[in-house]
Amino acid sequence: MLRKHPYFALWALLASLIVLDFVGVQFGQIADQRFGDVLQRQLANARPAHSDIVVVNIDQKSLEDLAADAGRWPWPRSIHAELIHYIAAQKPQAIVFDLLFNERDVFRPEHDQALRAAAQAENKVYFPYLTLSDGQASPIKDLPKKLGILPQPIFDKDAKAILLLPWVLNPEQWQGGTINFNADSDGIGRHYSMYQNIAGWHIPSLPARLARDFNWPMPQAERMRIHWQTQRQHISYSDLYQAANREHSGRSMNEFTDKIVIIGTAAPGLQDLRPTTMGPLYPGVDILATAIDNLKYQDWLIESPRAPYGLLALLLCSLLAWGFARGINTMRLALGLILTSGLTLGLMWLGLTHNYYLPLFSSLLWAWAYFWLAALIAYWAEKNSREHAVALFSRFLDARVVKQLIASGDIDLGQVAQSKEITVLFSDIRGFTSLSEKHDPAAIVQLLNQYFTLQVDIIFKHGGTLDKFIGDAIMAFWGAPANDTEHAQHAVAAALEMSAALDAFKQQLSDIEHFEIGIGLHTGPAVVGLIGSASRLDYTAIGDTVNLASRIEGLTKGCARILVSDATRAACEASFAPFEFIAHGQHPVKGREQNVLLFEPKEKAL
Repeated sequence: MLRKHPYFALWALLASLIVLDFVGVQFGQIADQRFGDVLQRQLANARPAHSDIVVVNIDQKSLEDLAADAGRWPWPRSIHAELIHYIAAQKPQAIVFDLLFNERDVFRPEHDQALRAAAQAENKVYFPYLTLSDGQASPIKDLPKKLGILPQPIFDKDAKAILLLPWVLNPEQWQGGTINFNADSDGIGRHYSMYQNIAGWHIPSLPARLARDFNWPMPQAERMRIHWQTQRQHISYSDLYQAANREHSGRSMNEFTDKIVIIGTAAPGLQDLRPTTMGPLYPGVDILATAIDNLKYQDWLIESPRAPYGLLALLLCSLLAWGFARGINTMRLALGLILTSGLTLGLMWLGLTHNYYLPLFSSLLWAWAYFWLAALIAYWAEKNSREHAVALFSRFLDARVVKQLIASGDIDLGQVAQSKEITVLFSDIRGFTSLSEKHDPAAIVQLLNQYFTLQVDIIFKHGGTLDKFIGDAIMAFWGAPANDTEHAQHAVAAALEMSAALDAFKQQLSDIEHFEIGIGLHTGPAVVGLIGSASRLDYTAIGDTVNLASRIEGLTKGCARILVSDATRAACEASFAPFEFIAHGQHPVKGREQNVLLFEPKEKAL
């Protein structure tokens, strides 16, 4: 079966790779991720962020506007303290910093003290910290409870963790969680950690800490796939700070009431830009804001396990293998795959709109990979078949005609022999044995080659099919493989031109005195097609029609150079052929009970 249909061998190869991909090394996952990024970016434009989660942005404008008052970055921590008091006065739900306060300001300790005092006065302020892979580890059990680290039913009481903590603050003010960037294998951030599990201790992320404190539902997995948004409200830090220090701020006094205010930076020079689904330089503060938004409104993306979608890839490849093996037109298979791809991509989009991430794209890529490889196999198979057909049929037909017939589908090497009505012509040289005895064999061979070339050209000119050379005889027929409703007329026209060509040919012979031929034609049904063994096929015609045409050629001696049967005459007259037929009476034919009525064709006089 694999030798008969290379498409199944190709399927077996790709099926093993598909299994390896979906349940093993996952090398096709990046295609799902990247195409999912494209869809999510498009969908994000139709997903406005919720208005109660606001970003106070330390942008480039803020760095320039506050340079005179606060100096170069990093600013004195008292700047943040003043802003905390201003925002907290409006009773927000929470103030969340996306800035690390891990290094004390030894030259300006009073500014750090101002930040600690602000954090002490306002208990809704959250500060971030990081987990690190290198550094000095601390026993987790000894860390302040304000960090929100919780032991699970099974945990190691002696476990240690390497944390970058907000040492600027007092330990009782370390209310917060981690803000580690969570990148996939390709370096793109698409998820946010809910917690990190270290020896049975769950270290919460900052969004998860807020969810726990405010009783928001959370995904049970260690990380959450972010459902991206746009149009979030951003307020320039400098605008807000300057308003806070004016007697009349000019801003609404309940601007932040019941809102979550996130303070972070998007200024390019502060290096908090990350590669995400939304772009290669996406502000970290917006990643944090989106994660918090997703949790508060239970709007994160639910991920489906990738492995089951390998079945879709196998199914599509199996259907394509069946289609190619059955010989279904490649363009139809392509159209079917295009429609399937459209439906699948539509399903991915629909899933995203309902908070489901469906990794279907790589399944389509496997199907398209199979399609193009199978199409290449089909192309080469068809090309080889055409070349074989041209080589085979050029022995019987004019090569230009062969190419036209193959292009139109009239010649098909796979088609079985079938019965068709044709007109068969036999042409034989009279007295060839005697001629051979009187002349040099080399001269006879040269004579035959010249004669056969002349006559075959005429047969091809009139659309005939050369069947074979039988010694000094030629067998040809009309009506196959090309359909020809006027095959009898074309065969008779060829016979008359062959006769005229013989007369001209004889004038060129100086040492051959007697060179004559007989031509017999008969019209009737015959079995026509590729007939022979697996190693040797010939396109030929067999049946009583062929035998009778041969017998008629044998009756031309002493009667006429060309004789046709009554069936051939009737077919010519039915097509209004420009011939007249001279009756030569009835003649007995070997193998037939009834005599055969024969005619000699002539061109009609003008």
